[in-house]
Amino acid sequence: MNKEMEKTLYRSEVPVEHTWDLRDLFESEELWKVELLSIEEDIPTVTQYKGKLGQDAKTLLDCLKARDALSERLARALTYANLNQSTDGSNPVNQENDAIVSSLYAKVSSSLSFIDSEILALSNEKLTTYIQDEKELQVFSKTLTDLMELKPHMLTPETEEVLAAFGEIHHSPYMIYQRSKTSDMEFSSFVTNDGSEYPLTFNSFEKYEESSDKELRRKAYATFSEGLDRYKNTYAAIYGTEVKKQVIESRLRNYESVTDMLLQEQQVTKEMYHNQLDTILTELAPHMRRYAKLKERILGLEKIHYCDLKAPLDTTYDPEITYEEASKLILEALDVMGPEYMEIMEKGLKDRWVDLADNHGKRSGAFCSSPYGAHPYILMTWHNSMRNTFTLAHELGHAGHFALAGRNQIISNTRPSRYFIEAPSTMNEMLLSKYIIKKSTNDQIRRWVILQSLGTYYHNFVTHILEGALQRKIYDLAEQGTPITAKILCEQNVDVLKSFWGDSVEIDEAAGLTWMRQPHYYMGLYPYTYSAGLTASTAVSQMIEEEGQPAVDRWLKVLKAGGTLKPFDLMKLANVDMSTPEPIQKAVAYVGSLIDELEASY
Repeated sequence: MNKEMEKTLYRSEVPVEHTWDLRDLFESEELWKVELLSIEEDIPTVTQYKGKLGQDAKTLLDCLKARDALSERLARALTYANLNQSTDGSNPVNQENDAIVSSLYAKVSSSLSFIDSEILALSNEKLTTYIQDEKELQVFSKTLTDLMELKPHMLTPETEEVLAAFGEIHHSPYMIYQRSKTSDMEFSSFVTNDGSEYPLTFNSFEKYEESSDKELRRKAYATFSEGLDRYKNTYAAIYGTEVKKQVIESRLRNYESVTDMLLQEQQVTKEMYHNQLDTILTELAPHMRRYAKLKERILGLEKIHYCDLKAPLDTTYDPEITYEEASKLILEALDVMGPEYMEIMEKGLKDRWVDLADNHGKRSGAFCSSPYGAHPYILMTWHNSMRNTFTLAHELGHAGHFALAGRNQIISNTRPSRYFIEAPSTMNEMLLSKYIIKKSTNDQIRRWVILQSLGTYYHNFVTHILEGALQRKIYDLAEQGTPITAKILCEQNVDVLKSFWGDSVEIDEAAGLTWMRQPHYYMGLYPYTYSAGLTASTAVSQMIEEEGQPAVDRWLKVLKAGGTLKPFDLMKLANVDMSTPEPIQKAVAYVGSLIDELEASY
């Protein structure tokens, strides 16, 4: 391989068409800084209502409207800094700006903490009367109802204000983790037997682990693991601090456990949470063990190792696809969603909503950021692979969801629970895979797309569920007072992996370090929710196939509802009942059927 081709660019060297256009948020950094000062000066537009929310319904309404207006501006300012930091975390200006806006966020949060405290001081009867008396308050009814459910766990107004003032400190474990990953963590290059040297970063490792070249894959894994190992004690201290913080807060707020506190935030019952983890861990494992053994046989491996799990099964057919070709394919696949949805997709692909570049300092993975009142932004690293096409479709699903929710809801009502958040994104992936299979008469393409679909399920039903299983163990240990060290994290992670894969995969000690790769551990109980979203999208995509327009209309209604319903009710609106294991079992069975078809084709 030509080393020059593998050279990672610096941000200043990246072609502008491969970057997103942040001028849609702020024309310049100077104007962004002016807005920061203006936001700080406008805090009194909200704090003027302090001590007055019990007076009458109109005062409460005016206060909530003022908070929304300030929140919208703060969200745009935060997004601008965060997006710059995400594309080049090694840039000291981006680091400084990210810290500046984080401080402002903490200041605003602290100043506005009186609102929740004063609303919670009202009786349920008085609040109900307010909503009846002031019609405009009805749009805030879910926000107010959700807040009243937190009443048993709220501390005194003074304590809440102090905690909010420490907001920047409370978010520091995540900030330190991301800063270290993008700015400080370096990996050695590695050399293959033919003398070629390969540079290694978080982003490039994701490409190497999907290589069909066993030597390249395994040497990249060994070098990557050595790099992670050098930082494991520091990263364990960071994550241990995050967990300890949550455990302490849950006790202060009188929750039965930290899990209860984190699930209340998601508006999810313990039954729904354990259902998702246990059903998939138990029922999917036999299917995935079959899949691992199939890979072992087809790839001609004496034994499949953990680092081989993402190796392509079909090395004879790996089509490259440009961003432009991928955009066209995605638009064709999603056309069933209708003109309103498609207008958002077209703009997203053509108007520089997407950052495609691979450069030093860019964070790994992919995400979609959707500041209210502006268009969404998508970050990913484009390698001309079909898997990238599915990632792009996935993030466009988030973009479509929040664009529609933003058009139809006030800012307070746009975000649904995390439990639902991955449904719109994986829906796009489902529609893309079904479209390619349907229009293709080529068995090779059909098999290849099945493999891509399995990639989606692997990501959501395996990778993230195993992360969720590790989280569950770590929170249980932390509740018992066990210190969260690198040794504990690695041991527990290996235990989770071995229990899922059994003897079908060689799980080495280095596999225990994978908890260091994902930022999701710093986002509460986020990992398992990926599988909940994919469970819903599996069911709804089948309904769209069977029913057509009525199912599409229901789904668009769900997307436009934003955060006006709890996740269970949102999914129910789409005709998916998550109160039972049935939709999860059906989705797992669908994965099994894909593996059946693969086995039959080889």
